[in-house]
Amino acid sequence: MPITDVFDKLMAPTPSGGEDDLGPKMSLMEHLIELRGRMIKMALALVITTALSFTFTDYLINILTAPLSGGREALQAIDVTENIGVWMRVSLMSGVVLAMPVLVYQILGFVVPGLTRAERRYLWIVVPGASALFVVGVAFCYFIMLPVAVPFLISFLNIPTKPRPSTYIGFVTNLMFWIGLAFETPMILYFLSWVGLISPQFLVKQRKYAILLNAIIAAAITPTTDPINMTLVMAPLVILYEVGVVLSRVAYRQRHKPKLDADRK
Repeated sequence: MPITDVFDKLMAPTPSGGEDDLGPKMSLMEHLIELRGRMIKMALALVITTALSFTFTDYLINILTAPLSGGREALQAIDVTENIGVWMRVSLMSGVVLAMPVLVYQILGFVVPGLTRAERRYLWIVVPGASALFVVGVAFCYFIMLPVAVPFLISFLNIPTKPRPSTYIGFVTNLMFWIGLAFETPMILYFLSWVGLISPQFLVKQRKYAILLNAIIAAAITPTTDPINMTLVMAPLVILYEVGVVLSRVAYRQRHKPKLDADRK
């Protein structure tokens, strides 16, 4: 089977037995069946992309250890299976990044059920956009945050530190993953506004709570306790939320444009 056919099947919405438009509501069992179908597609996509990642995992480990003085040679394994565990973890995280378009599509398709055909076509804009923002977030973490955080942590208290591969790679991949997810916020808010689940007015009213939530998230995922690194995490989160508000207004106007044009006439 050609790879294009495989991708089309992965991206195809799972049948729910409803109509093409909003249609009748699904029962609990139908929701569970749809969830199972989408999870199978997500798992299949992860298996394929993780298997592909095996071919360049060694190169990725060199990239991830670059912020350390001495690279991967600065790490010291203790357990017998530690190195293979690191290899698998990096391969899996790389697989998640490569499979992100499929994952985003399937998640949005399940969270926002009953999409019309036009709304499903609109996902072909949202999905690449959200995936690209995820990559931007990963790059931001790697090029901006890690060069500041890693030397600070390694040199703290002037105690010689030789990190274990499992702890260092786990720390780096977790941070990059969550920052990448945070960068998808504007595109997700845009889509949810376009399908009518939220409005820009709602986002504006919840701004103070969003800032508080962003501060909590930044404190949770910041690798250090100093305010500099926390600001490096929190500032982009706040900016991304504001970008999401702007995109929500754009989506709101697009959704209500026919009605607004009719009112003007």
